Amino acid sequence: MRLHIATDHAGLDFSTELQDHLVAQGHEVIDHGPVDYDALDDYPAFCIRAAQAVVADQRAGREALGIVFGGSGNGEQIAANKVEGIRAALVWNVSTAELAREHNNANVISIGARQHSVEEVFLFVDRFVATPFPGEERHVRRIEQVGAYERTGELVDSPAPRVRS
Repeated sequence: MRLHIATDHAGLDFSTELQDHLVAQGHEVIDHGPVDYDALDDYPAFCIRAAQAVVADQRAGREALGIVFGGSGNGEQIAANKVEGIRAALVWNVSTAELAREHNNANVISIGARQHSVEEVFLFVDRFVATPFPGEERHVRRIEQVGAYERTGELVDSPAPRVRS
């Protein structure tokens, strides 16, 4: 599988170790940066480029996923989710890595490098990559609703809010 990786300065060491781990497993890894440590770097461009590459690969029929890192993973997830077609999930344990695929068909995960050991990150990523999307109708329906809103700005099959006073 092709895996697109991006980070900021906080995740640079994790990113390097993870890339070695994934290559040893036979994956093709594309590093979208940064290359060098810079405490003032700006992660959005790195994460957006990785997310764009995941979408491009998937649209071309190539099996691909993405992994983005930051201190908390929050900003990196937000940046990746700005790319149409990306479903980026913040992962903080093995269960959330698995559920991201099973329930949301997430194609990118975001991990807080300051929150976890490198061994934990390996476990999260390995589970994410190994977990297939089972395609249950309720999950497909919900993913399509999010995608429809992303494309059109229209809410599909949504009841109006209730006002209570």
